[in-house]
Amino acid sequence: MLSYLISQEELERFKDFLEERGIKLEEFYSKGTTSLVFIGNTKGKKVIIKLERSDSPRKNFKREAKILRLLEGKEITPRLVDYGVFEGKEFLVREFAEGEPLLYSTPQKKHILQILEKTYQLDVLGIDHGQIQGGKHIIIGETVWIIDFEKASFRKPKNVTSAMAMIFLNNNVIAKRVRERFRLDQNFLNSLREVLREYKKTKNIEELRELLSTL
Repeated sequence: MLSYLISQEELERFKDFLEERGIKLEEFYSKGTTSLVFIGNTKGKKVIIKLERSDSPRKNFKREAKILRLLEGKEITPRLVDYGVFEGKEFLVREFAEGEPLLYSTPQKKHILQILEKTYQLDVLGIDHGQIQGGKHIIIGETVWIIDFEKASFRKPKNVTSAMAMIFLNNNVIAKRVRERFRLDQNFLNSLREVLREYKKTKNIEELRELLSTL
């Protein structure tokens, strides 16, 4: 199935290369615009392995690795395990984020509060994820993880406002599920819009915390 993107010979060389670094590539997981994604294992921990596609339109893994290192220990995103270049192609290995994408799940109150706090941390650090609004990069499980910082950059951050609009205000499946689950009325949504407008000006998160604590 992957032969048109990577030959079996190259895949075997990549497996051997990773094993020398203490990482076992176990199975194909998915393919994206820029990478082939595999499941693997290192020191008993499940990992995601991303290998740059030969036809990738851009190289982003070096920047993503830099951001993951900066975020290490902050419990925002899974830990970076390895980054490097294999036969001219970048690769990145990180710990696996257990859970389900927000796009396909209905968050509990604790998850929404965690999303608020973690997107706020990104805002404070000046890192804009760039893809928060789609719901595929927020993983809901025992905890919340934000993944895939390929398009992230040090620019004016919009993580909190993008996440809150996606979860509550926009016309999408996530917001519809959340509004139904928490039986949110127009008063709540209007209050949220006002609080988000203030947040954009002040970057003060306290009113947002207070409002979401009433869910």
